[in-house]
Amino acid sequence: MIRNCIFLFLAWLFFCCSPNRKASDKQERPFAVMAYYVPEKDYHPDQLPLDKLTHIIFSFTHVIDGQMNFSNEKAAEKLKLLVAQKKNHPHLKVMIACGGWGADGFSDMAHTEENRTKFVNSAIRFIEAYRLDGLDIDWEYPGIPAAGIKHRKEDKENFTLLMKALREEMNSLDRPQVLTFAAAGWKRYYKHIEVPEVMKYVDFINVMTYDQIVATSPYTGHHTALGWITEEDIEKYPYGKYMADRKEAMAKRGYTWEPRSVERIVSFCIDQGIKPGQIVIGAAFYGRAWKGVHPEQHGLYQPNGGSYIGWSAYHQIREEFEGKNGFQRHWDPVAKAPFLYHAEDSLFISYDDTVSVRLKTQYARDQKLGGIMFWELGNDTKDDNSLLDAIYKASNL
Repeated sequence: MIRNCIFLFLAWLFFCCSPNRKASDKQERPFAVMAYYVPEKDYHPDQLPLDKLTHIIFSFTHVIDGQMNFSNEKAAEKLKLLVAQKKNHPHLKVMIACGGWGADGFSDMAHTEENRTKFVNSAIRFIEAYRLDGLDIDWEYPGIPAAGIKHRKEDKENFTLLMKALREEMNSLDRPQVLTFAAAGWKRYYKHIEVPEVMKYVDFINVMTYDQIVATSPYTGHHTALGWITEEDIEKYPYGKYMADRKEAMAKRGYTWEPRSVERIVSFCIDQGIKPGQIVIGAAFYGRAWKGVHPEQHGLYQPNGGSYIGWSAYHQIREEFEGKNGFQRHWDPVAKAPFLYHAEDSLFISYDDTVSVRLKTQYARDQKLGGIMFWELGNDTKDDNSLLDAIYKASNL
């Protein structure tokens, strides 16, 4: 009996301490509140609301000559100052993001075992040099020519091999490491990654549920909706009619279209076999704005005359637009999202506010998801009742 107990204890100890354990083997983690962060002009890391975060992801490094490094040397000192804040916030995980929109080099780097090894070794050196707690791979996107980056059909398998190699080497370090990747909030992306395989090696998939309608769209809409919008919900609007007319032509090119939202893509990800606890949804700390917007339905799903502001930080929206200077706030109960409309100047703004980010956080908790993340912390207001305040209160951290 004693021998059996000793055997079981040793087996348990080996399982828990083995450096080859995969992310999916870990016990259930607490709810994550992750901030992507680009250092502000007036950079004071000691003034950041780090007590309200579980993770902060310093952005960005890039793939440079096949290795992970900063393209701006000044960023290195700023990262060191952020890591130094851990002495005051020992709960905080400080991570580094590699990539971002338009960042190239991933396809070539992941294409061969030799190239992957070179990159992984450089990433490990980087993590050790700054004593980081993890890495976020922001490859936008494997197998897709977004922003004109190089892509290959083989990116699908190579992305898995890259994440596997990163996990194995990160597990060899002397402290636990968090491995995540940023993923699109639309279904086509998931055809270009090996979903069940890659999820074996990562802690979280950070689903970018924003930019669901971009500044160049000829029609307005919600760029970061939570609620499950159906085609029937918008078919009476000009945008719905426009997309219905285009669906056949899009299908011939291999594309499908449907309204995008957090609830829709989360359901899809779970259907693909992703565990809810590994899904982190996204909130937008910025808005998208259009000019020349028709006044019907306060500008929602209407034609526009082009981008008014490509993007606007939330602190600017709070200071200049939200319920001010002729802008009226409206709420869409289907999308569970706010929008602003200026009737006289025909301006429309889609954004997240304190109400919508609270609902997103509550949704993530109710669905037992891994957490919520946002792009990006520097865009938040520094006044009371900030977006992060709303997330923090709803997260029950």
